[in-house]
Order: sequence, then C-alpha cells, then structure tokens
Amino acid sequence: MNGLTYAIGDIHGRHDLLVRLLSDIAAHADGRNHRVICLGDYIDRGPDSAGVLGTLMTLQSSRPGEVVCLMGNHEAMLLEAMSDLRAATLWIMNGGDATLASYGVSSPQAVPTAVTEWLATLPAAFQDNRHYFVHAGFRPGRRIDKQSRTDMLWIREAFLDRDYDFGKHVAHGHTPSADFRPDNRPFRTNLDTGAVFGGPLTAGIFDDRQGPPVGFLSVS
Repeated sequence: MNGLTYAIGDIHGRHDLLVRLLSDIAAHADGRNHRVICLGDYIDRGPDSAGVLGTLMTLQSSRPGEVVCLMGNHEAMLLEAMSDLRAATLWIMNGGDATLASYGVSSPQAVPTAVTEWLATLPAAFQDNRHYFVHAGFRPGRRIDKQSRTDMLWIREAFLDRDYDFGKHVAHGHTPSADFRPDNRPFRTNLDTGAVFGGPLTAGIFDDRQGPPVGFLSVS
C-alpha cells in the first residue's frame, strides 16, 4: 500500500479522544490513500473501553486491509483472565475493573463473546516496507522473525535503553512518555503519550517513502 500510515498510541478507554483523533486523521488525509494502525492497549483504566472496542471493530470491518489493530498487553491480560483466576485478579488490579464497568458486567467471562473473539485474532506486530509497528517493542540483537510474543507485548528497558537499528523504523507504545509528547528517536518512535493519565492521544504520521514520522496529530 502506498501513501500515509497513521499509527495511534495507547488509548486505554479514552473513546472521546479516539473519536476526535479519527476525525482529525480523516481531515488530514483529505481523501488520500492511507492506513490506520492502532498499537494496542485499547482497554482498561479509562472510562469507555467498550466504546473504544466497538469503534475499532466497526472501523476495521468497514475498511479491511486499511485498518490494522494490534494486540496490546492489556488485551492479552483480558484474554488470559477469562480462564485463569490469578490472571483475572492481576488484570482487574491493572485497570480491568474499568473495562468491566464499561460493559456493565462483573467478570471477564461476561464480556461479549464477539469482543473477546475479535481480540483473540489481533496480531502482535505489522510491517510495511520501511516500518515495524508493535505494541511494546523488540529485543535488540534478535531477528524480527525470532522475536517472542511476550517481548512484543511487554518489553521495556531492554528495548528502550538501546538505540538499536532493526533495519526499519519501529513505531510502538506501551510505556507512557515522561512529558506526554511523542518520543521520536532515529530508529524508533514511542507514541504512548499518556492519554489515560491526562496527556493527549497521539497518532504518528508515516510516509511509505521514509522511516521516521513526518508529523504527529494529537488531541487532548
């Protein structure tokens, strides 16, 4: 696919910001061919996880191949919580209670089946000619096709502490930036700008002809 890609960082139940950011993306694209990639962590902590998932499921269904939703560690925690009591306790402690409240249910098993089945289909990463898109990051020194799913969903220091060239620019989220701004580096860009903690929700704008983002869109 040629054109622009808009990669959206961690949403965490901020449906209000997602709706506004999607509107800004459509206006910025202005009819041009473009793709939207969401980097995971759609649920938990914020007030309307149900709204976020409903919007993303509808958007992806209406634009197959043009909207890509990746798995985040919070989606993975919900799926694990459905069959493991200890995992359920951990998920709820990490914001899962807000997701349950948004659906008006009291257990992960009561989240609508259509939602959890959709979540289970989400890939851990996506790539195009010049970019890798992933929730948390990759382990330096390991080939992309040898990366573990756990690292792609959870890695922090081993990835963040090294300015490592994976051969393509890496767009990721997972770790909120300290100043609520995109952390744009030569080989990677962190798009988690802390939307659920009072920061904006941010999309990086990527051009298929170059690696680093050509700009950002943020709503707060």
